[in-house]
Amino acid sequence: MTFREDGAAALEWAASYLERVGELPVLAQVEPGDIRSRLPAVPPVRGEPFADVLRDLDEILLPGVTHWQSPRFFAYFANSASEPGILAELLAATLNSVAFLWRTAPASTELELLTLDWTAQLLGLPTAWHGHIEDTASTSTIAALAAAREATGRSVVVCSEHAHSSVDKAAKLLGLQLRKVPADPEFRLRPDALDLTDAAAVVATVGTTSIASVDPVPAIADACAAHGTWLHVDAAYAGSAWVCPEFRWSQAGVERADSVVVNAHKWLFTPMDCSLVWTSRPEDFRRAFSLVPEYLRTSEAVDSLPDYGPALGRRFRSLKLWAILRCYGQEGLQVRIREAVRLAELFERWVRDEPGWEISAPRHFSLVCFRRDGSNEENQAIVDRVNRTGELFLSHTRLDDRYVLRLAIGNERTAEDDVRRAWDALRAAAAG
Repeated sequence: MTFREDGAAALEWAASYLERVGELPVLAQVEPGDIRSRLPAVPPVRGEPFADVLRDLDEILLPGVTHWQSPRFFAYFANSASEPGILAELLAATLNSVAFLWRTAPASTELELLTLDWTAQLLGLPTAWHGHIEDTASTSTIAALAAAREATGRSVVVCSEHAHSSVDKAAKLLGLQLRKVPADPEFRLRPDALDLTDAAAVVATVGTTSIASVDPVPAIADACAAHGTWLHVDAAYAGSAWVCPEFRWSQAGVERADSVVVNAHKWLFTPMDCSLVWTSRPEDFRRAFSLVPEYLRTSEAVDSLPDYGPALGRRFRSLKLWAILRCYGQEGLQVRIREAVRLAELFERWVRDEPGWEISAPRHFSLVCFRRDGSNEENQAIVDRVNRTGELFLSHTRLDDRYVLRLAIGNERTAEDDVRRAWDALRAAAAG
């Protein structure tokens, strides 16, 4: 078989998978070790045809895939790799650019800067900010807190008790002390509890992981300004919603941030991994990360994107986001995000109207937090039952020591019928 023939077979497999993914069990129905036990323990001596790879993908690997592309993946924060992004990922792999200098990848370097400018415009962020791409929000947070440490000379990071665990990990990796602030009754960071006299940075969250709450960024920005503290805003999930004007209430104060992260691979339909980080203080990023050994010195006086983050070698990630922005446009993104929010509103209403069920936290964006009247163990059993069916996949959180179910809508293929099937499955699981 030739590259064209194998490529056509792979593309056919991908198209077929997207057509049938809605009927596959959402959560992988395997036990630990099942997949490895079905594969050879030693590598092949002689090469095998690519057709054999596709065969084993179907027969061995696919049963061990939890289908994030399923329209009934409602766990964590759902994402979906859209068709333009998938095709652009293929093209990026084909070009195989390694962007550690402008001259090693002029197109990748310049397109990344342009695409971040485009996205800032679509989201209503300040267009003068410098933007670049990291792999995940965890890395983006590490980069921002390293810049904050460099800029302030301090070693304390402050965040809400509901901030993402990536803040804990970044502090651990950077040798920073982490101080968590209690939340108010709506699960938002309490500005009155901030003590910033020794703080390098505050991490404010727009769309917390457990309940998508929105920290009061304007008040936090006031406190940071008074103490010379770096303000980093984690909008990894909810920041994408800013493409819709009606959700920009959650952006209040963000224009005063020193750095912001939004994950395009969460709600901008971009294949993993594509985390967007902007800063109003690019020189502080450069001081934290720029390192130019002799073999990297060139005559071009242009940006090298590794000067703004921890990685030297960088993939052509912007190509897939650029393709999505071009193929969907502002209107296409708005339609998809508004539909996800509409479906979440619909599900919330079903829960409110059903005796024996309750909404556990204010709904923001497309995440609904809810539970069945009963014990934590009974609610955990409901999640376990529905996940075992393969009909859908849910995750949970704990709020005030209560086990709470989360249904997050974000996949662009999710339709009202998928949400209805999820609700029917939940009620059936609760009935035992």
